[in-house]
Amino acid sequence: MSDSESIAAGYAFTGPALDLGALLWDGACLPDAQIRIPLPMLNRHGLVAGATGTGKTKTLQLIAEQLSAQGVPVFLADVKGDVSGISAPGVTNDKVAGRAAEVKQQWTATGFPAEFYALGGIGHGIPVRATITGFGPVLLSKVLQLNQTQEQSLGLIFHYADTKGLELIDLKDLRAVVTFLTSDEGKPELKNIGGLSTATAGVILRSLTAFEAQGMADFFGEPDFDTSELLRTASDGRGMVSVLELPAVQDKPQLFSTFLMWMLADLFHDLPEVGDADKPKLVFFFDEAHLLFNDASKAFLDSITQTVRLIRSKGVGVFFVTQTPKDVPGDVLAQLGNRVQHALRAFTPDDQKALKATVKTFPNSSYDLEEILTGLGTGEAVVTVLSENGAPTPVAVTRLRAPESLMGPIDAPTLDAAVKSSSLYGRYAQAVDRESAYEKLTTAVPAKPEEAAAKSAPKAPKEDESMVQQVVGSGMFKSLARSVGTQIGREITRSLFGTARRKR
Repeated sequence: MSDSESIAAGYAFTGPALDLGALLWDGACLPDAQIRIPLPMLNRHGLVAGATGTGKTKTLQLIAEQLSAQGVPVFLADVKGDVSGISAPGVTNDKVAGRAAEVKQQWTATGFPAEFYALGGIGHGIPVRATITGFGPVLLSKVLQLNQTQEQSLGLIFHYADTKGLELIDLKDLRAVVTFLTSDEGKPELKNIGGLSTATAGVILRSLTAFEAQGMADFFGEPDFDTSELLRTASDGRGMVSVLELPAVQDKPQLFSTFLMWMLADLFHDLPEVGDADKPKLVFFFDEAHLLFNDASKAFLDSITQTVRLIRSKGVGVFFVTQTPKDVPGDVLAQLGNRVQHALRAFTPDDQKALKATVKTFPNSSYDLEEILTGLGTGEAVVTVLSENGAPTPVAVTRLRAPESLMGPIDAPTLDAAVKSSSLYGRYAQAVDRESAYEKLTTAVPAKPEEAAAKSAPKAPKEDESMVQQVVGSGMFKSLARSVGTQIGREITRSLFGTARRKR
């Protein structure tokens, strides 16, 4: 058996699979040697990498189309604004027809069921928001660019708010709690928290104020997005493609990358164990993945690694999309069983070092990967996946198929019409600002001694009793019990990232 036949045999799966393209060997495309990914292995995670302009987005589109066609919901982060075309049939031309003929593809123009979302409603899409308490202290620290000590201190503030029943819905709620704790009335409470200095609390407050001044308040609040919406299928049985539009927040990379991690953590928190299923419940494409890992603390990276490792058993596959494998920490990279590596550039010494590091992450092969990876054309990639028995397949240089949906964005009026006609629009479009920590702390005023003495009610609070203690003991505070899922006097159960979920 020749080398090319041996490679082709490694992709001859018997069960359902996604078709990526045809094998390239010795400069020729072999249309009968199809390169595929077994459908059940999509929850073993993956990496799509390559330099700018090498076809990563089209690869995501190709995989997403086939997942949807096989009834698997897909989440796509659309950083550049060019993935919305997946909802519309593609347009044939000589280039598309030529590629289809080369790789033995029966190309048919097809649109796929899609929902469009936008962080905080900024841009085109159904607004995606999270409550501060749901987002949690670890992810919020990443967004605020706090150091490890400040992150731990923010965790203590969340613990305080949780145990006192002070709901943190939006940024002004958290700012109100920190402002109170740094005030004269709140200093005794600050001491009782333990390990939180006034100086650190002040730093956190300044970070929150600056963050809010940059227009970040829209991303936090209610109604908070229920990530189970991402698991839906269309009426025809195809998986829904959820597209999160991010062009409007491209200048806030820390925010959108951390929001994507919140979505994953929230899914992890809610989904039951399913083990190895016939097909994934969801495949989640995490674009611009390097932004998540930049300047991340060890605790944060450990949480990412654990989430990626464990979410597989809940039926969710995660594909990280970035330029080179070195953008992803080794412990996370080790969890990514499926690899689609587009061309890399080697113009500088750093580029050459990254190229050599990338080659070392692949199994041994008959190819000269250093030469191959710098010479790949657009829409070509080096592929290795997990076979049906979980073993890595041979490395295969592949000419990829053409997506069947529109390779580019749909126009703005069509996008807006799709958003407003969605059954989810009425549920999430309008922000809600209900009574929470901010209102409790700004409207509660301690009774004056003479007023308290004139009443036959219980004795006035002691002079050293804090405002929060008075609020917690008041009838006004008890109105929090009417809030869905609020647990007064008990700390909210938090997951790996400190995220919390309100019961629905």
